[in-house]
Amino acid sequence: MGTALAEQAPVQLFSAEHFETDQHPWYCTAAPVHDPRTGALLGVVDVSGPALTLHPALIALVDTATRLAESQLLRHHEEGLRRLRRSAEHVLAGVSGPHLLVDDHGWVAHHAGVSVRDRIAAPAERRALAVPGLGLCLPERLSEGWLVRPRGTPIALAATLSRHDGRAVLEVGSGPGTEAWRSPLSPRHDALLRALVAAGRDGLTAAQLSARLYGDDEHRVTVRAEVSRLRRVAGALVATTPYRIADGVALTVLD
Repeated sequence: MGTALAEQAPVQLFSAEHFETDQHPWYCTAAPVHDPRTGALLGVVDVSGPALTLHPALIALVDTATRLAESQLLRHHEEGLRRLRRSAEHVLAGVSGPHLLVDDHGWVAHHAGVSVRDRIAAPAERRALAVPGLGLCLPERLSEGWLVRPRGTPIALAATLSRHDGRAVLEVGSGPGTEAWRSPLSPRHDALLRALVAAGRDGLTAAQLSARLYGDDEHRVTVRAEVSRLRRVAGALVATTPYRIADGVALTVLD
């Protein structure tokens, strides 16, 4: 189990392949379970037993159990978005103009008048959000979820990535006379954004980002989790499939 968690990949160990001699009479087949929304590591599915009882179908069994767990998590997430849409129907009926309905993590349950793929930054009280196609928005808390709509005329977003006192800072504005939105970034998220800016509109796959950040393409799951965490801060400024700076966003890197 520990090896599968450390490697974040399916593993099967047989007899003397175990580090501990007391476990040599055993086999262990394990696979990690990841959050299908974020790529975050949640746990592991493991089947262990006496070495002489090892069956070749165990790898398929563990892999199937892992996929079933992840698909159930995804269905639970989708059902949550459906519940959010139903609970906000009476509010949305009276809303005109472009807007979004999102959950507490920024996942989009409903959109009108604006094209957003799946997620924006996680909303918070009295904190402006930068959303491509909407500009700067001030989220409005509903009984469940958040209503996100523009504070003014939707315009393109201009963002800068710079360093202040040795720390990376993302600053977003939507034109003259608007209040800028700022957020500090970790060194990893700073490196991610710089790589996406350098890649241009073609963007990068998870494997390509892994190679740029870690020197190989073996850290794709880690990259997906890091991008998901970055999107909790930057939201729809970062688009996916492939990973890239979203259309309608001009991001300037200042060294």
